[in-house]
Amino acid sequence: MKDEVVLLTGASEGIGRALAQQLSARGARLMLVARNAERLQSLVASLPGEAEAYPLDLTELARLPELIHATLERYGRIDRLILNAGITMWSTVEDLTDLSVLERVMTVNYLATAHLAHAALPALKQSRGHIAVVSSLTGLTGVPTRSGYCASKHAVMGFFDALRIELRGSGVDVTMLCPDFVVTQTHKRAMGADGQPLGDTPMQESKLMTADECAARMIKAIEKRQRLWLGSFRGRLGRWLKLLAPGLIDGIAARAIARRH
Repeated sequence: MKDEVVLLTGASEGIGRALAQQLSARGARLMLVARNAERLQSLVASLPGEAEAYPLDLTELARLPELIHATLERYGRIDRLILNAGITMWSTVEDLTDLSVLERVMTVNYLATAHLAHAALPALKQSRGHIAVVSSLTGLTGVPTRSGYCASKHAVMGFFDALRIELRGSGVDVTMLCPDFVVTQTHKRAMGADGQPLGDTPMQESKLMTADECAARMIKAIEKRQRLWLGSFRGRLGRWLKLLAPGLIDGIAARAIARRH
């Protein structure tokens, strides 16, 4: 990826921060996007390669084309668009008291990625570039207490599967990245039934993949322009079990939440 221009969203922490660090070490030229300007600037200052911070709240959908224009003004092209930003929720449907949680999750996880991909397409076609989208194993199956998150990731999978077909022959490839649970701040900031952040992770983080390891595996898939990357054995197994024994995969999902890993 040396000298490639990479636009990366959700870069200030977690998987995004690890991706930025590892991409910079490979010589990529980065446009890094996140809401937290202070953390974003500290990241840029720590990187060995060329990078620029672009603080932006992705829920401001009308402003997203500005990000593409700013990247082109700064670097002249876009080689890879890595759509990593995301938020989550943690509540049963029955317990939800603030249904705007569903709208917020859908806006950040699905609508923002769709808007950015649309705005970047002319530049990506010119560079015969690449779109990599961080979805989730929950984009392939339902998971209890994560209904809104699952819905957003299912939408992402459907949108980018369709876009991949539309882009056949253009030179632009699409990679879907579906990690299992990973140690990130996203879990602590997950919205509860009342729409407020949980404040503490509901997961057993000692049993989860680290963000650094997840990013390293993702980058291998991105470099190969792999069609689909599944981040765990149970994810790869579950893809087939859902077709052959859907009741069994329901039980696996329920146990994963009950065991918090």
